[in-house]
Amino acid sequence: MAGRSGGAGTAAHWLFGDQLGPHFLTPGEGGPDRDAPVVMIEARSVFRRRRFHRAKAHLVLSAMRHRAAELGDRVRYVRCETYREGLRQVGGEGRLTVCHPTSRAALGLVSSLDRVTVLPARGFLVPHADFRAWADGQGGQKLRQEDFYRWVRRGHDLLMDGTDPAGGRWNHDHDNREPPPKGARALDVAAPYRPREDEIDDEVRSDLDRWERDGVRFVGRDGPRRFPASRREALAALKRFVEHRLADFGPYEDAVLAGDPVMSHSLLSSSLNLGLLDPAEVVERAERAWRSGDAPVNSVEGFVRQVAGWREYVWQLYWYFGEEYRGRNALGHHAPLPDWFLELDPDAVTANCLATVLAQVRDTGWTHHIPRLMLLGSHALQRGWDPRAVTDWFHRCFVDGYDWVMLPNVVGMSQYADGGRMTTKPYTSGGAYINRMSDLCGPCAYRPGDRVGERACPFTAGYWAFMARHRERLARNPRTSRAVHGLDRLTDLDRLLAEEHDRGDTPP
Repeated sequence: MAGRSGGAGTAAHWLFGDQLGPHFLTPGEGGPDRDAPVVMIEARSVFRRRRFHRAKAHLVLSAMRHRAAELGDRVRYVRCETYREGLRQVGGEGRLTVCHPTSRAALGLVSSLDRVTVLPARGFLVPHADFRAWADGQGGQKLRQEDFYRWVRRGHDLLMDGTDPAGGRWNHDHDNREPPPKGARALDVAAPYRPREDEIDDEVRSDLDRWERDGVRFVGRDGPRRFPASRREALAALKRFVEHRLADFGPYEDAVLAGDPVMSHSLLSSSLNLGLLDPAEVVERAERAWRSGDAPVNSVEGFVRQVAGWREYVWQLYWYFGEEYRGRNALGHHAPLPDWFLELDPDAVTANCLATVLAQVRDTGWTHHIPRLMLLGSHALQRGWDPRAVTDWFHRCFVDGYDWVMLPNVVGMSQYADGGRMTTKPYTSGGAYINRMSDLCGPCAYRPGDRVGERACPFTAGYWAFMARHRERLARNPRTSRAVHGLDRLTDLDRLLAEEHDRGDTPP
């Protein structure tokens, strides 16, 4: 991964579209030259190759163009078809530096160019070499997030009281699994930060309209923009979350309300993944809120776990597991994604939970982690959809989705396609869990307690069909063996399996 350099003089620095914060231009060890000229390349081929959510395309282009406007005369901003064409337009054989990109494809490109020096990654808490040393010390196989998270907390003195975790416990999940308040249509919390669109957004929307006329295809709806596209907006969003929403985050972080898709979630993932915010500043702000008495430890710990624990863990596993991880399919799932799912078509779906969440994805390109894992991902797992196609769908359809984000999240966490290398069990459930943690089941045509018949919940029936299909494997797993034994108590199992077979990929 060592870079190569070409001519003398100050090297220009190449900023990718997810490296937009000031920390990617900070000089010093492993950084670009001080006052280095900046190159940014807007390559339309990225959007031609895959059908991205239009709101995601809008956000990325708006963020890049806002950053270019901030940099002024320092930046050479090139709009072209491909990155290589953009580099030719930049011209010459002058040296370029670039921070380690976030995808293997981008890393392969920059590493193949003699004039480019690849600098260490920025925008994360743990250097690759440090993680590899930790992971190799664990044997390289059972790399549990909880162990990694505690190691990061100790190493960064994050939410620590000396050698002990703040609040006396490493994990406050027990306090952070409350169902939504009964009868509530929304949580009683301040609204999240909402940016205002400007002339750059108008230009982006016009360009996307023109691209569509030229044959570039998107999915989903675009606008108004809901997520920060500049450093100023991202800092305002962080401030509003920490000061007005963080205190209520913990208890209901796993709950779902149809009328309140945001709940107390931060909506900062896209800002972090665009590089507008640095994770260190985010978790430090959250910790300060606890130490000043403005937020309880369970909420702060739950949020810190998402950023310093899960986000960091997924980033590191993406590189540690290697490219072969993309093809893992331990459960042998090969069914294609149906059109209603690919088209984000909630009107084709009867199940209220799936229709509600699909509409949220269609309209905003975002839902929080429980709808992603326990509704969208769980349904894909139960139906046996190809994990590679599911990974691609999540990457394209979410504003915060990138290859490094979705590959471990979907292959390992959501679809259990790695056979347990990342998690200890498949994450799927019947309708009872959805009913307990949401208000989605009440108005539904299906009943969460029904396994068979016209009102059989597709998640309840799908759960037992999944357990039966993988009975031998799951019986050997201590975390699923009890559920497998429950199959023997189902007097209607044969009917359930026949109905699930007949259902196929008919919209649930």
